[in-house]
Amino acid sequence: MADEYVLSVCDDVPHDVVLTETGVRVQDVVQVVRRLTGLSLWRSKVLATEVPAVILVGVPQEDAEEAVTALHEAGAQAEARQQPEPGFPGN
Repeated sequence: MADEYVLSVCDDVPHDVVLTETGVRVQDVVQVVRRLTGLSLWRSKVLATEVPAVILVGVPQEDAEEAVTALHEAGAQAEARQQPEPGFPGN
């Protein structure tokens, strides 16, 4: 019996939001991270100060771009990265 693999093709490829630099307005960035992730203030601060940090995983492109814009407005450097396509076993 041969194994078959199916690749699902979607219009919206999931993206990750990566915080690359906090900047000088750390408290503003922490508040944005808290709002985006729903984490506690303490966990948001830890996440924001340990860069590079993945803030959001597997979100639609539009949401990722909005999150990056919010982080930029708070003084941080961030980017939306397209998730890699899954590999097939045996390749």
